[in-house]
Amino acid sequence: MVVGIIVGASIFVQPSAIAAQIATPRGILLVWAAAGLLTLVGSLVVAELASAWPRSGGVYVFLRDAYSPAVGFLWGWAMFWSMHSGIVAAIAVVFARYVGTWIPKGEAGTRATAVAGIVVLTAVNYVGVRQGSAVQAALTLLKVLAVALIVIVGFMAPVAPGAGMTGAPDAAGLSTPAFVAALVAGLFAYGGWHMVSYAAEETVDPVRTIPRALLLGTITVTVLYVGVNAAYLRVLPLAEVRTSTRVVADFADVVIGSGGARLMAALVVLSALGAMNGVILAGPRVYLAMARDGLLFRWLGAVHPGYRTPHRALVAQAVWASVLAVTGSYRALFTRVVYTEWIFFALMAASLFWLRRRPGYAPAYRTWGFPVTPALFVAASAVIVGTQLAAEPVDSAVGLLLVLAGLPVYLIWLRGRAPRASTSLAAPSPASPPAPGDPA
Repeated sequence: MVVGIIVGASIFVQPSAIAAQIATPRGILLVWAAAGLLTLVGSLVVAELASAWPRSGGVYVFLRDAYSPAVGFLWGWAMFWSMHSGIVAAIAVVFARYVGTWIPKGEAGTRATAVAGIVVLTAVNYVGVRQGSAVQAALTLLKVLAVALIVIVGFMAPVAPGAGMTGAPDAAGLSTPAFVAALVAGLFAYGGWHMVSYAAEETVDPVRTIPRALLLGTITVTVLYVGVNAAYLRVLPLAEVRTSTRVVADFADVVIGSGGARLMAALVVLSALGAMNGVILAGPRVYLAMARDGLLFRWLGAVHPGYRTPHRALVAQAVWASVLAVTGSYRALFTRVVYTEWIFFALMAASLFWLRRRPGYAPAYRTWGFPVTPALFVAASAVIVGTQLAAEPVDSAVGLLLVLAGLPVYLIWLRGRAPRASTSLAAPSPASPPAPGDPA
């Protein structure tokens, strides 16, 4: 799940955005490595919290129990209406457009294909977590092998004129807005690393498995990302990487010849399917946890009696993601709101400083480098949010207001339904609903 969700279509788009900001190939690779390191630190924070609270919901549970149900609700609110459903819709549209490489179709056909992708993968996850996990594992293995093949082919190909690892990293750029902008673009390609924590209750030995998955998964992705960008830069001149809108296709045309772009389109389709399946699998576990707490309609927290999956939450997610894909409204929602997840990530990392002094808090895994690493993560998150606010103040303010709009909804909801008290530091209540799904 960690590798499969992170390695989506972004790695075939974001290299150009980063190259546009950084002066040298080695500086570009430094950005990718730094983004991977920051993602790893965030993963270590999630690993500690997941080992303390191995329950469905992940980040929602962490924010709820470290702060208040209101903060957790805002995360779930933003997830459903924009961040998470928007990601599903965006990946589905990328998938549909690249399918058009072999089956040309108009805009209506592209949207229909996007919806079909959402429906099929939702159906797979509806009928069982084992089925969804099997599809995830297969797609992840195939695309990791494909990305590894890009790296191998890239390093076997001759260095193109004007390409290669020429020039030292721009050390001065480490503190410049250009480096920060490039880092933010890189972090977008690492998105989704936290989602494995959503399905903790369906994971075998989650206290050990989730921290291990986060650690190994983020390291694997970082190695792949640095390697594939090194391959791009070895084959393509830096100026071409900067201006390309399809860098992986340009790479394939050079090393394979005509038809290379169509082959790379297959890789993008494969990556998009893997990422979309992982996101579809993960999201409904948050809505399930919120419904259990009385912060969503109880019917959304239903577990299918036969398949043992949160089937109604899966359907609700599919319906809204399909609406966003068909209308194209996911673009505005997603681009305005996606930066706000780093506010929640900062809160999550900052919570370690007082949770470790709270009686009863007993994680099986503790974040390496505490307190330095979470402090650096909080600072980096603040820089990311501040950079976005400065670059696009109007859109950023609109996005923040969309998230905060969940507060009055939460207060209105409380007037009719009081959420249960947090029991995060105690053993689960015997009356708690059964965990969805078979262990996978």
